[in-house]
Amino acid sequence: MSVELNHTIVHARDNRESAEFLAHILDLRIGAEWGPFVPVATGNGVTLDFATIPAESIVTQHYAFLVSEEEFDAAFARIRAAGITYWADPHGKQPGEINHHHGGRGVYFMDPAGHGMEIITRPYGSHV
Repeated sequence: MSVELNHTIVHARDNRESAEFLAHILDLRIGAEWGPFVPVATGNGVTLDFATIPAESIVTQHYAFLVSEEEFDAAFARIRAAGITYWADPHGKQPGEINHHHGGRGVYFMDPAGHGMEIITRPYGSHV
């Protein structure tokens, strides 16, 4: 068996709020709550298990999601409709823009716990 990422724990101020936020933006389903976790599974079987911890203990992380062009359009429309601030770059120097790296499109935004989220239509290092 090859090594695959199965799940990761994502710290949040409110596990339900953060799981619902991501599930809404990416049009994913929230799984059944299991212990302290609210899971959101991606299409490739990786689950993000959101766990509530004290806000001062949250260390900001970055999560990038590879999506189709159609999924990008739909997610980006939900980002804009919700009035979520977004950037073309991870440092927030290009607000209100998307990028076109690697022949695709990408955008960065923050989740309710302050984690950097990114959606891209082409993997880094890919070529047109």
